[in-house]
Amino acid sequence: MRVRRTVQVVLVVVVLGLVGAAMAAGISASLGIRTEAKDVPVEDLRVAPPRDATPPLVFTRIAAPDTLRTRTAVAELRDAVSDAEGTRGSATLVVRHGHGDPDDDTYRLGGTRRALRITAASETGAVRGVYDLALAARERRPLTERLGQTVTSRLPFRMVDLGAAGVDADPEQWRGGEDYSHYSRAFEDAILPEAPYVDRAALPEARASVLSFVRHELAEGYNAIAVPGFLEYLTFADVPEVYADDPEYVARAEAMRAAFGPIWREVHDLGMQVYLRTDMLVLSGPLEQHLRDEFDLDTTDDALWDVYEKGLDELYREMPYLAGVVLRIGEGGSIYNLPGWDYYSEITVTTAPAVRAMLTAFTDEAERSDTTVVFRTWSVGVGAVGDMHTNPDSYHEVLDGLDSPNLVVSTKYSLGDFYSWLPLNDTLETGDQRRIVELQSRREFEAFGAIPNDLGTLTRQALQRFLAANPHVEGIWTWTQDGGPWRAGPMTLQLTHGFWQLYDLNTEVAARLARDPDADPAELTADWARRWFSTDPATVAAITTAMASSREAVTQGLYIEPFAQVRAFALGLEPPPQMWIFEWDILTGDSAVLDVIYSIVRDSGPTGVDDAIAAGDRAVDTADEMFGLVADTDPATWRDPALRQEFLDALDYQVDLFQMLAAYRAMVLRHAHWLDTGEGREEWAQARSRFDATADLHEQVYGDDLELPAYNLTAARIGEERADRDVEMAWLARGGLLALLLALGLTRTGRTMVRSALAPWREPGPVSWWLVAAIPLLAVVWSRLVLTWFLAPAHLLLVGIGWAVLAGVVLATRSWWVATAVGGAVTLRTLLLLAVLSVRGPGGYWFVFWTEPGWRTAYVVVSFVLFGWVLACLAWALAGATGRRRAGATVLGVVGATLLGVGALTAAVGLEDALAVWNDQLALLPWGMARILGITTFLGIPEALPWWLLGAGAVLLLGALAFGLPRRRLRAPAAP
Repeated sequence: MRVRRTVQVVLVVVVLGLVGAAMAAGISASLGIRTEAKDVPVEDLRVAPPRDATPPLVFTRIAAPDTLRTRTAVAELRDAVSDAEGTRGSATLVVRHGHGDPDDDTYRLGGTRRALRITAASETGAVRGVYDLALAARERRPLTERLGQTVTSRLPFRMVDLGAAGVDADPEQWRGGEDYSHYSRAFEDAILPEAPYVDRAALPEARASVLSFVRHELAEGYNAIAVPGFLEYLTFADVPEVYADDPEYVARAEAMRAAFGPIWREVHDLGMQVYLRTDMLVLSGPLEQHLRDEFDLDTTDDALWDVYEKGLDELYREMPYLAGVVLRIGEGGSIYNLPGWDYYSEITVTTAPAVRAMLTAFTDEAERSDTTVVFRTWSVGVGAVGDMHTNPDSYHEVLDGLDSPNLVVSTKYSLGDFYSWLPLNDTLETGDQRRIVELQSRREFEAFGAIPNDLGTLTRQALQRFLAANPHVEGIWTWTQDGGPWRAGPMTLQLTHGFWQLYDLNTEVAARLARDPDADPAELTADWARRWFSTDPATVAAITTAMASSREAVTQGLYIEPFAQVRAFALGLEPPPQMWIFEWDILTGDSAVLDVIYSIVRDSGPTGVDDAIAAGDRAVDTADEMFGLVADTDPATWRDPALRQEFLDALDYQVDLFQMLAAYRAMVLRHAHWLDTGEGREEWAQARSRFDATADLHEQVYGDDLELPAYNLTAARIGEERADRDVEMAWLARGGLLALLLALGLTRTGRTMVRSALAPWREPGPVSWWLVAAIPLLAVVWSRLVLTWFLAPAHLLLVGIGWAVLAGVVLATRSWWVATAVGGAVTLRTLLLLAVLSVRGPGGYWFVFWTEPGWRTAYVVVSFVLFGWVLACLAWALAGATGRRRAGATVLGVVGATLLGVGALTAAVGLEDALAVWNDQLALLPWGMARILGITTFLGIPEALPWWLLGAGAVLLLGALAFGLPRRRLRAPAAP
């Protein structure tokens, strides 16, 4: 019997150990925390040598064709000259062109200094020549600098977004800074949710806003524009069953076409190719119902795409001035939707066959209509489609063979989103499709353009590399204003509000470099300074010297270099290099991100932590030097005193922001260092005091500032509070551990509980009932309170369900044998948790979990074995009284009831809300996840998970009932 029992115990422990090891391996695989080296472009910003500004010539006569495009360009030239502080000399200008390729903007500047002549094969080239003269006049360059030269553009396609056109600068919409919607709300005053759907009285203002922006970008060198919208203009006249029962959708589309169609036609007539920009799938309620009924919403079904293809036929038939559509499949959902309108997007094009079916349908239609399909490779997900943006192999898997001449593939220049510290995107060096490069001027992850950020050198490196590697690169798409949430950042709107000139630098420089990738970015920055601020050489030198330091300030002040310079992977994703500032202004306080960042910084070298902290302080010094350079300029040399003040305000904001970030960086790294080594707690306390002071000042000065808003410090404060409690929690864990050991060792009941837990099949003997109940109860409650810093009742409620079910079952048995064995096992398991917490509190517990895979695996295995042993004790203790079958059924019922309880709770609260509350209190994952897209969306957690738990729990409970039912013995029938 003893041998048999020994075998049983060994088998149980081995099985539990194997399951625990499998769980540990699964956790490690799911976390997937690892790093790789990466090749980041080196930016060497220079300062252009000083030169005197050249006043423009006055044109006494301009002879040009009388067309809308040339009239507009000539008006810009005259405005540029009249805006100058003075002029020097006069000249005449003759503009002539042929009827050549309308996409060719080549021209020749001939004649003499006093009699200039622009000749071109097409109107496009002639107009471009006039705009170039206007740009030279604004930048105080000689208008004759290209005299005798033929000027052409290396990249013929240069597109912008819609900027801030049509966006109302309503301060109330920015107040609070927590609106993470990506929808611009452009024209919301003109668009009505009900009939007549468009407010005609608001259209003139909308039109004026659009045309002002278009003229500005034409002058800077752009010739295409991507306008949000698509489904709003479709009646599906060729698929009438879509809206057969919903005529209001037809009326709305007709109203939109009638209202905005003339505006887009005028933009086209000015020389801008107009593209409608949309996500796929884009849906309305009736359209989704039709696609479900007919095609089960199967995006690999060619017939589904026929519906959209016929929609495109209608679009170009009714709006023939449109150049094409821009498609994105990697993002979607409510944050991109216009509130109150039944148009929305879903991320459903997630496989290579689906992408190919979509693009085949769209390009077939484009070839018929002589339009263009611009397909963005931006996609976030699993599989080839998920990483085609950054993986050349995936790019080829998705797009090889799709070689329509009407297809253009658009890709961000960086190997990821618009962050610094990223390699150049090598997918732009491959493929047979026409390619354009995406750039962003108002860098969403770098204070939304509120601080100086000269991207000229980086842009030139990118374009030169892609052009050298891929002959199919033919253009750029510059995001002038868009990208990220519109109202969770600074209230700066291009051309209309705030210090937008600061990031317009990148828009202007991108266009200049697209036309001439060999141009000197330093000279272009100096041109920008002369255009907007001053022609005084000393002032220009100060501004450009400050701007030459802007990238060093940004890349060191907003990033932690040792972490940023490696590729990090976690949770099946590649987190961006700036994770300590979580999209976009949330200073994160979660242990997962901060502990992993520390571990990478620690492993970067023997002085890695100290060097990373010092880099933050150097960024402050750099920002302070930049402020001093501009502050020391003579105010009288500035064209506009208000712009000088805005420049100084931006630099002052940068200094303040970087001081707060440097202090926070020191605080979190010092805390993690203490969690890791047990050393440096005093340094952490000093860093904390510094952070508190700088954070309070930052919020005090910028808390109500809409143009230069304070960063969101809520998550940082949550993490700080828990870090402060770690020492106290460690002592509380030690006290609890000591108390438990004394209770188990010095009382007969305690010793009996231990013996019973180790041999639950043996009757324990006499015990004190209140100690049997009190010891495990207090152990569980105390250990979980300590684990959660006494700050996470949601976690206590969640785990308490399982313990409550177990306690209820034990009480239901009315057996002190069962209570003693199970209570002893529960207490032994709690000893492990308290022992771990006693080292450096909950912070140390999670630090090891995130950063030490060996210790994590050991803990998970031992913890699971002890947890399983609790259930084994329940089964063994019950078996003597009820039999093994009912004992096993009881264990099965405990698990099932626990799953039912957890499933019911999360279903009632809502999975996303439950996860958000749980995470807010424990500060394990970025706080911003729940505020932006949601934890379930970020991590790909199925929304049906609570129902899966309910189903699994129900199945286990039914199985327990069936397994535990008494079985009647069958009797043989009586003899006849």
